[in-house]
Amino acid sequence: MDIYEQIVQLRREGRRGAVATIVNVRGSIPSFKTAKMLVRDDGSIVGTIGGGCVEADVWQAAREVMESEKPRTLRFDLNQDPKYDTGLVCGGTLDVFIEPVLPPALLYVFGAGHVSVNLCKVAANAGFDLIVTDDRTSYATKERFPAAREVYALDFDEATQKLDPNEGSYIVIVTRGHRDDMRILRWAVQTRARYVGMIGSKRKVIEIFKTLQKEGVPAHLFDRVHAPIGLDIGAITPEEIAVAITAELIAIRRHADAALPHMSWFHSQKRPAVDDVPNAPAALDEHE
Repeated sequence: MDIYEQIVQLRREGRRGAVATIVNVRGSIPSFKTAKMLVRDDGSIVGTIGGGCVEADVWQAAREVMESEKPRTLRFDLNQDPKYDTGLVCGGTLDVFIEPVLPPALLYVFGAGHVSVNLCKVAANAGFDLIVTDDRTSYATKERFPAAREVYALDFDEATQKLDPNEGSYIVIVTRGHRDDMRILRWAVQTRARYVGMIGSKRKVIEIFKTLQKEGVPAHLFDRVHAPIGLDIGAITPEEIAVAITAELIAIRRHADAALPHMSWFHSQKRPAVDDVPNAPAALDEHE
C-alpha cells in the first residue's frame, strides 16, 4: 500500500496517525535513509523503518505524538544500547522524525448573522474547514460564506440530525435567539466534538444550562462548554468577536498551556445560580 495514499485516506476519514521518517543515518542500519512508517490511530502500520526494537520504540512514540499533536525526533545508537543488538545489524546511529497526521479541523457554525460572517473569514484563514447552518434561506447562502465547505439552509433540528461531528470537530453556536441556541446546545454537548462554544451573556448561559438540566441533560456535560465564548480581549464589534472566538479555537487546537484570559467563568468549581448574578454583564452577547 502506498503510504501517501493511506495518509490521505486517514485524513479523509477524520482519523489520526503519525508518520515516522528516518532523517539521518551514520554507519550501518537495518534500513535506509528516508524510510517511512505510518502508524494509524488503531495501532496498525503501513511501511517499515527496519523492524525490531527500533521500530517498536518508534511505534510507541508515534502513539504519543498523535495524542499530543506535537512532532518529535528520536535518536537511536545501535552500537551502545544492547537492546538493539539483534545480530542482524552492523551498528550505527539514526534519527527518526515523527510527525502527527491529523484530520482537518472542521468547524460547525450555527447561525449566519454578522458574527458568523466574520468568524468564517477569520477561521478560514486560520486553517479551519467550515460548515455553516441557519434556518433562514436568505442568510445561509454560499455568497455570504464563500469560504465554507458546505452551507445548509435547514431547520436546526433537521440540521443536527444530519450532522455528525467527530473528535476533531469544533462547534460554535451564534444564532439569533436563546431558543435556537438551547436547541443546538442540547445536541452539541452530547456529540463527540472537541470544542463546544456558545455566545451570550452570563445570565443567558446560566438560564439555558439550568433549563437543559431540568430536562434531564447531565450537568457534567456542560463542563466542556465555552460560554460566554471567546478569549477576553475586550471584543465589542462582530469583527472583534470573530477574532476572540478564533483565538480560543486555535488555543484548543494547539493545546495552549499558558493561562488564558478566558471568558468561560462557568468552569469554576462553584456554579452560581441565576439569582447570584443579578447584574451579570452582557459579555460576548448576540450580534445577529
